Amino acid sequence: MAVFRETPYSAFNFLVDLEPGQGSEVQAGFSEVSGLNAEVTVAEYRAGNDRVNYVRKVPGIHKAGDVTLKRGVIGAQNLYEWLEKGRTGKISEAKRDIVVKLQSEDRADTVVSWKLRGAMPIKWTGPTLTAKGGGDVAIEELVLSVETIEQE
Repeated sequence: MAVFRETPYSAFNFLVDLEPGQGSEVQAGFSEVSGLNAEVTVAEYRAGNDRVNYVRKVPGIHKAGDVTLKRGVIGAQNLYEWLEKGRTGKISEAKRDIVVKLQSEDRADTVVSWKLRGAMPIKWTGPTLTAKGGGDVAIEELVLSVETIEQE
């Protein structure tokens, strides 16, 4: 349930639960979640005998955009194994409900959560490796196709 207040919440305290209700331990925190969006398509319609000279906008199907998760490489195989389930045709195992929780600054409360229903990995990108510098963190990226997003 969303918690209302006058000032906006900070975007840096969040949790991503890849298997809600399973009690699985967190193997790595994500450093970024992007692409949380939902859209309603609109169909334009005008009957030939309408007295007004404009189209009516009729709501059509709704869709959710792809969501991208990024995290530092820690050697865990869970994201790649999840992608592999979809690549081998195990669609029922590849689709999951994911929960993204925004927390208050003191991490005492979940102030807003988004449930990504029917999330399935469609793209995994490994880190960019460069020999110069040495100050960057190796980041892996997972893009999820999402059937619908619900805000709680």
